[in-house]
Amino acid sequence: MPNKNAFSLLDKIDVSKNTKKKGKFTYLSWAWAVRELLKVDPGATWTTHEYVHKLGADNRDDGHLDFTTPYMQTTTGCYVKVTVTLSEEFGSYSRTQVHPVLDHTNKTINNPTSFEINTSIQRCLAKAIALHGLGLYIYAGEDLPTDSSLSDDEHENISKLIKGCKDPYVGASWKKKISQINKSNYSKTVKTLEALQK
Repeated sequence: MPNKNAFSLLDKIDVSKNTKKKGKFTYLSWAWAVRELLKVDPGATWTTHEYVHKLGADNRDDGHLDFTTPYMQTTTGCYVKVTVTLSEEFGSYSRTQVHPVLDHTNKTINNPTSFEINTSIQRCLAKAIALHGLGLYIYAGEDLPTDSSLSDDEHENISKLIKGCKDPYVGASWKKKISQINKSNYSKTVKTLEALQK
């Protein structure tokens, strides 16, 4: 039985000053995550998983030349996998994270460069460390769809602007389209409706 609980120690560390924002996503610096992990558990280790590929025939019994890469290529894109293992002092727990190889806009890359693979491995490492508690809270909601619906105030504002249209037929047309208005097109819609006011 381990005499220390790594999760409770790592979960208490404030990571807010060491995160970066890219678009709607927040990232924890992998280097800082490794540093904080090793301060709590100097014996922690991690493994980047490798995948065996076959390329052409040779004179071996199986007829193929094997080579390994630190990523797996599939019909849906490429993936990397990292396992972080705590030392015996913390129970030798391992946690594994799989991460897609993505570009700077978080879109799948089908034929990644070595730099893009390395970047994804480092993101995957930070997330595997987060599974042990460090900064896990910053990933909360990442897997949930973004709520783009209007707030009550925004909906009320749109309704007022529609009622205030000079042409009642145009107003009626906008009323039918109100369900299509969300946070992504709200500002543009407001400008359009303001131009149609009495």
